[in-house]
Amino acid sequence: MTSTCDMDLEQSYLSLPDVFYSRVAPVPVVSPAMVVFNEGLADELGLACSGAGDQKLAALFAGNQLPKDTQPLAQAYAGHQFGHFAMLGDGRAHLIGEKVCPDGRRFDIQFKGSGRTPYSRNGDGRAVLGPMLREYLISEAMHALGVPTTRSLAVVMTGEPVQRETLLPGAILTRVANSHIRVGTFQFAAATNDQSLLQALLDYTLQRHHPEQIDADNKALALLDAAIEQQTDLITHWMRVGFIHGVMNTDNMALSGETIDFGPCAFMDTYDPSTVFSSIDTQGRYAYANQPAIAAWNLARLAEALLPLIDSNTDQAIELAEARVNGFAEIYRGKWLAMMRAKLGLLSTDEDDQPLIADLLTWMKETKADYTNTFLDLTRTVHTPQSIDASEAFAAWHTRWQARLKQNDQPIEATQQLMQRTNPAVIPRNHRVEQALAAATTGDLQPFHDLLAALKNPYEDRDELQPYQSPPGPEACHYQTFCGT
Repeated sequence: MTSTCDMDLEQSYLSLPDVFYSRVAPVPVVSPAMVVFNEGLADELGLACSGAGDQKLAALFAGNQLPKDTQPLAQAYAGHQFGHFAMLGDGRAHLIGEKVCPDGRRFDIQFKGSGRTPYSRNGDGRAVLGPMLREYLISEAMHALGVPTTRSLAVVMTGEPVQRETLLPGAILTRVANSHIRVGTFQFAAATNDQSLLQALLDYTLQRHHPEQIDADNKALALLDAAIEQQTDLITHWMRVGFIHGVMNTDNMALSGETIDFGPCAFMDTYDPSTVFSSIDTQGRYAYANQPAIAAWNLARLAEALLPLIDSNTDQAIELAEARVNGFAEIYRGKWLAMMRAKLGLLSTDEDDQPLIADLLTWMKETKADYTNTFLDLTRTVHTPQSIDASEAFAAWHTRWQARLKQNDQPIEATQQLMQRTNPAVIPRNHRVEQALAAATTGDLQPFHDLLAALKNPYEDRDELQPYQSPPGPEACHYQTFCGT
């Protein structure tokens, strides 16, 4: 049976050799019920779902009634997980198809938690309500913050309990992405030792994401260059808003340049470069300050996979790839410095900017200052040159900053507008997220919707945001996130 919601999906991924996927349909569930539906995103995608009621939408987004002519599949990929290589794949996800928007953009529509696939190994193929609502909330918040990200279209309860440490309500998330091609997809292709498979994936990825490079003299280097540029942009955005992904495995690094997978992610409250939230990251591999280096490490793995296509001479291929990857640090440094200048309202460059930035961050770390609110307070007080902190150290820094602002060649209003565009007034505070999810799992979705509404326009500093701007109390200082979803 097909749904009355006409999604008009394509499936270009089937043009790849079938080693890259398995044709498999979602496993129907007992009693699907709509929890949240992103009508704004549906409109952006051009999905004709406005006439369908909750019952029909729930059946659709649970996989019980698929769109017409759908050809669902699960993708195969590999990945370095905390540095250890493994052959992987979509163990609980189904790529339902691709929606081509009126403007020509193509987006994957994927179900997550929709049942077992050939890649499930010992997994049950299911997901639980709390983490699926978490991904919906955080991904939509990231989009509003201007961070490249996958997005969430719907969450449906399955009516079936899922066994984790306890029995929990099951749910399915519908995720939207420019694509689900990962660094790990190229690692998978390379592991087959079949260069024709690697070439097919390279051609498809360029056609999908960088069609202007499809006739490049060296397609593999063109893809690597594009990936480096996108990842430096992405990580700079993460650092700007204090986001910690928590599990930057190569299978979680998308070639679309989007943030993907929101299991143990969190936002930093007290500024500390060594901040880690994930309960399994005991060595701090994916700590806040390590994210740029890990991105470079992941890009090196992409370069390794592409070596046979970079040059037939292995030594020459390695030399060319290393030159690109080794340039990541300088590209990132330039983007990070420009971002920090914007956070401080600096409209020009000066050789003393880096020590000015470093001294502020040092003070923030030493005083356990709140990352988001410190920059928000600076934004609020740029018109009134007075210290927002009574300490002598901060007052001295503030005086230096005010003197530096006088070098701007534009009115002070331009400075404040730049800071307002760069420094969010509100982020998904971890304690607020947990409160909303805890209420939702008991059937009370109001805190979830209230938080979602507060995060919709995060750069507008409004009075009603105050409850969402406060850092957590001492009881939340040892906050941890978990991968058990």
